[in-house]
Amino acid sequence: MMMKSLPWLAWLCVVLVSSVNAVAAPSQNRTPFRVGVLYWSMNIPGQVAMRAGLEAEARQINIDAQLLGQRPVELLPFVAGDGAAGIEQQIAQMSRLVHDRVDLIIVQPTDNAALAKPLMAANRAGIPVVAYDQYISGGKLVSYITSDNYQAGFLDGEYVAARFPDSTTLRVILVEYPHVSSTVERVNGFLDALKAAGQAYEISKTYIAVEPVSGRAAGKAILSDFPEAGSVDVVFTVNDGGGLAVVSELEQAGRNEIFVATIDGDPRSVQAVRHGGITRVDTAQFCGPMGAQAMRIAYRVLNDMAVPGQVLMPVFPVTAETMKYFTSWHGPVPAPFDKPWSSSKPIWNGELKLND
Repeated sequence: MMMKSLPWLAWLCVVLVSSVNAVAAPSQNRTPFRVGVLYWSMNIPGQVAMRAGLEAEARQINIDAQLLGQRPVELLPFVAGDGAAGIEQQIAQMSRLVHDRVDLIIVQPTDNAALAKPLMAANRAGIPVVAYDQYISGGKLVSYITSDNYQAGFLDGEYVAARFPDSTTLRVILVEYPHVSSTVERVNGFLDALKAAGQAYEISKTYIAVEPVSGRAAGKAILSDFPEAGSVDVVFTVNDGGGLAVVSELEQAGRNEIFVATIDGDPRSVQAVRHGGITRVDTAQFCGPMGAQAMRIAYRVLNDMAVPGQVLMPVFPVTAETMKYFTSWHGPVPAPFDKPWSSSKPIWNGELKLND
């Protein structure tokens, strides 16, 4: 498979123009396409922003469909919820959508492996499935849209390495979530960046957290396991959903010597970077545009149009030095700039990467 990169606006223009041209002729069938949408959590703000982007795009599609005489979409939304119960709930929700023979399913998976059986059932039923944010291991997706999660972790790691002496062996704590592809890729990118920079490190301990409840528990556990100031150099959290609660616990305990690197771009975390908190880098997703891209691609599939097998959305390293370039996780994507730290790729470029 070949990976291609396109500037964000160029790709968007190609998609919009080709979509209009392909479906410009009036359709005799005005019955709405029934699209099942499986959301993971409404307790993780980034995922709420993804949902907002997806549903805003669906509303725009329906406005355009009315003008062009095309079939609109009817969304059938379900929210799984957090933890093991959420995983089981989403399996049942997806199985129900397959049973109901919807026209297409858009899913934000709660677990990489758990949805393999309902995905294969959808494949057998001829129901196309578009996944965003997370992947499903097993079965066939028509398209997968996600942030460049490995790059998000790598950007965090190279910034950390640039802020510590090469001679220092960093004592690192990972707050991870090994159940989905995105967070695993973030950890891999973070550690690979430290290695690439020649930065020595040791992993003091790992904790699991991805939302506020588990984040608070992880923060308390870090303080219990490492009570002495100076016993931890870096805490890397795989998302702001859990990471914000970790940071809150550490700051309330006065552990201001700890350097926190995180991922997502939650506005509260961005403000913490802006005001000099212990969060020093937060590589942001463009959550709203990701949800919109998933819906846009789904509508192309419904209209028998070609789509890329994978779309990697750009991510942005929010630091004190780059704050002036950042918009928000709702977009738009900023113009390229020179990174003000040592990097193997000194220019940040907000490209979409398309995998055929």
